[in-house]
Amino acid sequence: MESKTKKFIFVNLGILLCFNIFTWIVVYDLSQPKFLEVNFFDVGQGDAIFIQTPQRHQILIDGGPSSIILEKLGKELPFWDKTLDLIILTHPENDHMMGLLEVLKRYKVENILWTGVVKDTSEFKEWERLIEKEKANVFIAGVSKKITSASTILEILYPLESLEEKKVNDSNNTSVVSKLVFGKNSFLFTGDSSKSVEAQLLEKGIDIDSDVLKIAHHGSKTSSGDDFIAKVSPEIAAISVGKDNKYGHPSPETLETLGKYGITVLRTDKDGDIKIISNGINYAVSNF
Repeated sequence: MESKTKKFIFVNLGILLCFNIFTWIVVYDLSQPKFLEVNFFDVGQGDAIFIQTPQRHQILIDGGPSSIILEKLGKELPFWDKTLDLIILTHPENDHMMGLLEVLKRYKVENILWTGVVKDTSEFKEWERLIEKEKANVFIAGVSKKITSASTILEILYPLESLEEKKVNDSNNTSVVSKLVFGKNSFLFTGDSSKSVEAQLLEKGIDIDSDVLKIAHHGSKTSSGDDFIAKVSPEIAAISVGKDNKYGHPSPETLETLGKYGITVLRTDKDGDIKIISNGINYAVSNF
């Protein structure tokens, strides 16, 4: 009887200890300064950008080409957190979409934003199946959409009109282009948009001026035109690109243009994961 009593006491003490540890973890997390964090994940030859707002809202723009995105999210999110507030698929090419398929299988996603363009591939059909199964709120990207989270605004700049149900073979030029603003700091995300899309944004006089620019299409020479880069006038250019990729990304032409304007270039193939932290006035780059 005495042995059973001791066992009961130890079990309860263990439960209380675990509860106290969990409580202190939560309290510690809530006590941290509330910054905006933008992570350009190193996912190889693909894009995956994870944003955490000062209010701890979590946004994932693209998921890269594989399940490595799960490892990356696991390092950024607490072990108990299996939800995402919003995922954005800029366009349904595999180097942006495949990782999102894995995310949808393992995370509860509250909201999904994408263009609605249609591709005739098995991977795209799986995307459609999973977003239907997820029962999330689904939004079609349009130029007038704004996503607000207290002090942060994510504005959709492109496409300029609805592309829902449009059938495409190459969806690069249907990419969602968005601008994130937090206080005085701003970030421009461009998917795989080419110079023709850049020209449309310039022609429309859309405000693309930003501190940080995600270079389109992994630094391909088909993007990042001189006029566009000059108008964005970023201090930092982030290039999501795989090591020794067969496309020769980033191109010498793109790197030359960025160098011409004295822009600091960060590359996932050389720098790994790139984290930029902002307090709304200043920002800093952290690579750890």
